[in-house]
Amino acid sequence: MSAPHRIPTHPGAVLREDVLPAVKMPVARVAEVLGISRQMLHKILAERAPITPEMAVRIGKFCGNGPDLWLGMQVQHDLAKAQIALADEVARIPTTRAA
Repeated sequence: MSAPHRIPTHPGAVLREDVLPAVKMPVARVAEVLGISRQMLHKILAERAPITPEMAVRIGKFCGNGPDLWLGMQVQHDLAKAQIALADEVARIPTTRAA
């Protein structure tokens, strides 16, 4: 039996569990600083909304580590979910080789 697939952590969980406690700022203040609504930040923190490129730029500036990290985490999360969801269908797709 193969090992279970682990979906990489959603970047909203990193914000919720690591960043916000470290900066000791309420969600409303962080949303204000980021220039987004509280509701949007809550959706990201609850892992119900993705980190878009625009959001990655905002969060990367706020955290001082740039957008690549945040967007990369989102891509890895989304890719793993897609691979799991499509595994049976993709298994039926033949792989072609160049002549």
